[in-house]
Amino acid sequence: MVLPVHDVNPVRRTPWVTYGLVAANVIVLLFIPASHTSVTGSSTQAQLCSQQAFYDRYAAIPHELISDQQLPLVVTGQPGPNPDTCLVSRPPYHKVPALSVLFSMFLHAGWLHLLGNMLFLVIFGNNIEDRFRKIPYLLFYLAAGYIAAYGFALANQSSVQPLIGASGAIAGVLGAYLVLYPRARVWSLVPFLFFIPVRIPAWLVLGMWFVLQWVYSAGYGASGTGSVAYLAHIFGFGFGVVVGLFVRAASPPPRYPVHPRLRETGYR
Repeated sequence: MVLPVHDVNPVRRTPWVTYGLVAANVIVLLFIPASHTSVTGSSTQAQLCSQQAFYDRYAAIPHELISDQQLPLVVTGQPGPNPDTCLVSRPPYHKVPALSVLFSMFLHAGWLHLLGNMLFLVIFGNNIEDRFRKIPYLLFYLAAGYIAAYGFALANQSSVQPLIGASGAIAGVLGAYLVLYPRARVWSLVPFLFFIPVRIPAWLVLGMWFVLQWVYSAGYGASGTGSVAYLAHIFGFGFGVVVGLFVRAASPPPRYPVHPRLRETGYR
């Protein structure tokens, strides 16, 4: 797996929506229980119960999405009488499952989870925003998140594990980028003895990313990956590919003035 760090693909406008999404995700993490446990690296049972209670209330839960009803019992946020347990009770609030998908797109399990997602969003989101324009891009991003969440829920209808993170929506951005800018060059770090920076085409970077998501979602990946909803990434990516194909057919690619240095490096 390669780690993209920058793409050689100019934009005509400042990607304010992409920057706004990054800022919103960072701000949300600062104010949720996960930010405290992820910084210290360790957490008490009370902190874990508080975090679980927060997710039960605000995060998307597959069973709730399919049934359109909130769970009858949720974590209260208080530790239980036995070690590693939390108290549960009837929820004292009303939760709208469909709205929880929107909330989940801005919730992350910690700073490492957030930074990984935001890296992909910053690298590839600016060009999709530039091509789609700001409002359509934002609507596309949110729609990809909903497709990813509900697609995963349909395949896991009995699951009560919260779905959190922007990766489903970002997967849609990656899918659109793949069909709109397949030949754009992406500076990436390749793990070979140590990380080697290489410039490779986007179709290879994103193609390898998609194959890896499929391998893990099919159960062929390494152990310890069960907490990641890889199937949601597949649904989001597929949605992005479909929308990207429509956009590519409906509008020609934008033309940019070519800088002499870019021409010398063979940029297309």
